[in-house]
Amino acid sequence: MKLPPDIEFHKDIRLLIYQPKGLINEAEINRVIGIIEGIEAASAEPFNRFSDTSATHEVELNFQYVIQASLHRRLAHKGRVPVKSAILATDSTLIHYARLLVVLTEGSSIKVRVFQDRNEAAEWLGVPVELLAAKS
Repeated sequence: MKLPPDIEFHKDIRLLIYQPKGLINEAEINRVIGIIEGIEAASAEPFNRFSDTSATHEVELNFQYVIQASLHRRLAHKGRVPVKSAILATDSTLIHYARLLVVLTEGSSIKVRVFQDRNEAAEWLGVPVELLAAKS
């Protein structure tokens, strides 16, 4: 699967890195969910996720959509090996939605944590921080 420039998949360490720029809206989240689900369908092996939202400048989401998307992912991942999803967020709106995602995925096989420090996210994921460096 050919990935767009804002998404990398490291098969060797089973890590997907997503680094959006600009606007985060429903269409963008749906696009990323589609890519994640495509990789999941192509491989039975679990993989962790890192979302670096530090280059995001605008958020057009609402609670209803975030809840719906979270429940969809929770159900789609049910019965799979647990994975970690680290979200690096500095924007207050994104932090708010990311924390909602943490609550909505509690008890599921997707363990979500929100970070404001890249080093802490790398440590939690067990990968070198250099791998998570922002791309220009």
